[in-house]
Amino acid sequence: MNQEQFDKVKNGKGFIAALDQSGGSTPKALLGYGVQEDAYSNEDEMFTLVHEMRTRIITSPSFNSDQILGAILFEQTMDREIEGKYTAEYLADKGIVPFLKVDKGLADEKDGVQLMKPMPELDQLLERANERGIFGTKMRSNILEPNEQGIKEVVDQQFEVGRQILNAGLVPIIEPEVNVYSENKVQSEKILREEIEKHLDQLTEDQQVMLKLSIPTNANEYKSLIEHPRVVRVVALSGGYSRDEANEKLRENEGLIASFSRALAAELNVNQSDDEFDKKLKEAVDTIYDASVNKK
Repeated sequence: MNQEQFDKVKNGKGFIAALDQSGGSTPKALLGYGVQEDAYSNEDEMFTLVHEMRTRIITSPSFNSDQILGAILFEQTMDREIEGKYTAEYLADKGIVPFLKVDKGLADEKDGVQLMKPMPELDQLLERANERGIFGTKMRSNILEPNEQGIKEVVDQQFEVGRQILNAGLVPIIEPEVNVYSENKVQSEKILREEIEKHLDQLTEDQQVMLKLSIPTNANEYKSLIEHPRVVRVVALSGGYSRDEANEKLRENEGLIASFSRALAAELNVNQSDDEFDKKLKEAVDTIYDASVNKK
């Protein structure tokens, strides 16, 4: 593990950018960027266009290491280059810690949750991630209802895979998302916190994880997780909130920092001039950074 990167992620001021939209969400991400579906005719062309979008973000002067601690990449992005360097290397040289999304999407809903689909080739992916200079990983589950059995299964699966990632020398970001529009979100968050605490308490001193969680309805619901000795950092997803709303809710939670995707890139457009693009990205970075470091 890169100790300098570990120290930055654990102690640095800033947030983690999520640039990891994958196959199913890529068309929507491109559409939000102003690229219509008739602009590409197959997956290769689609992923080339989304890599161009991410390259524009990552190479922008507004995407800076003073405010951005890390960036989460999609597998295709990891395997592509920016200005002659693999993306993770380019980020690291810029002072931004590279992470990789490793999950293969969600299974069908059962017991009020969606578990992750099987990942039979995870070991090979982790080996490649190490070769590419990736620091950590991210994997997402989805919680829709406060079903104790379902939430237990989500957390059990997340930590089982998390241990596999730890064994590969990478830091897992465990992401059991609670749908922000679900009924009884507060109850789901309480059950989730308790289940996560059980697993954290079972980790050894040399095992540390990160958590990516929905911004809780009750401020500081996750304070015990943020302070847990086995947790490097707890970051929050925007979960469909607008950037202003997500930032406002984030400010209420001490120690919680952002890991936004849509809320980061919402005002960026393929037709903007470089100056206008950088200006809009800077506005997003500045406000998300402020909400991550300046609390109420």
